[in-house]
Amino acid sequence: MPSLGRRTAVPIAALLAAAVVGGGVGAAAYATFGDGDGGTTASGVVSTGRPTAQTTSTALSVNEIYRRTSPGVVEIVTTTGNSGSPFPDGGGTQQAQGSGFVYDTAGHIVTNEHVVDGANSITVRFPNGSTYTATLVGSDASTDLAVLEVDAPTSLLHPLALADSSKVEVGDGVVAIGSPFGLENSVTSGIVSALHRDITAPNEFTIDDAIQTDAAVNHGNSGGPLLDLLGRVVGVTAQIKSDSGGNEGVGFAIPSNTVRSVASKLISAGKIEHAYLGVSIETIPADAAKVLGVPAGAAVTQVRAGTPAAAAGLRGASGQRTVNGQLYPTGGDVITKVDGTTVASADELRSLIDAKSPGDGVSVTIVRGGAQKTVRVTLAARPS
Repeated sequence: MPSLGRRTAVPIAALLAAAVVGGGVGAAAYATFGDGDGGTTASGVVSTGRPTAQTTSTALSVNEIYRRTSPGVVEIVTTTGNSGSPFPDGGGTQQAQGSGFVYDTAGHIVTNEHVVDGANSITVRFPNGSTYTATLVGSDASTDLAVLEVDAPTSLLHPLALADSSKVEVGDGVVAIGSPFGLENSVTSGIVSALHRDITAPNEFTIDDAIQTDAAVNHGNSGGPLLDLLGRVVGVTAQIKSDSGGNEGVGFAIPSNTVRSVASKLISAGKIEHAYLGVSIETIPADAAKVLGVPAGAAVTQVRAGTPAAAAGLRGASGQRTVNGQLYPTGGDVITKVDGTTVASADELRSLIDAKSPGDGVSVTIVRGGAQKTVRVTLAARPS
């Protein structure tokens, strides 16, 4: 559970009940995650031609957004554990609850990976009360996204349109719909508080470009849509930053452009693989770089054993130095280019590597001890 002494980004699925212990409805189930590969600082309409919910070019009221889009928002309940255990203290099942939304008329539902992770069974409840058993099409812990499929009549399938999240701006109005604490189809509203936040995925890697919002989201909102004022999905609500474990006005959503890319790959292949370099990194900005006597770029803080980076001989930091009140790594490699493209930050390096595929060879330019060199690296598949 999050410490009361600091704010912690946590996933926001809700635990409904524990069959053996008898936990109460609405009890929170959440955990903190440590830094992953690359480090973290927790901090458009669909173009595929699939039918989508009605959209407009004029900003809508919250009520209009709710009426147009809520038919496409669903509640997800998962069951984990061994219901047939003969041991009264060692078996039993647990139910957890989250949210999701209809992606297309083929019955695909988008939600968070952490909502369905480890589930023995998954059910989807539509706004009219109809419930259907869902199958897991595929999930991706690195982006905390999953796709389900239900065999529901087309009359219940109201796909939501995806916006272009690269066009979202700070201050834009947003609306969140979901099932906090099992209270299905609850709506809250707010603004985009910040962009390009890094949050930590369930497998401890970094999710880039998360959208920060002050729209109230709580446990059970996980996997539900964050909508713009045209009623389009700009993100999937995934985490909150909280002292108490409840909403404190700092929520995070996975951007819709990531959702579009990942969902389409999961539907077509059932899985997704991410390229992997094998380093932890930290941005060295230009002002600090001058003081440190190194180029701006992505400083390697750690090289993990048995990874492509280790095989290529990359070196992690051996010390630290404070510049303008900020601690920076020293003594290791600073990555400045990948395949000739300049790397000015850790985010840019992650983006360049993520655009590659496992098995791809890349040229990585580093500066070590004042000397520049380029090494060839064959990327691997990111470990689960």
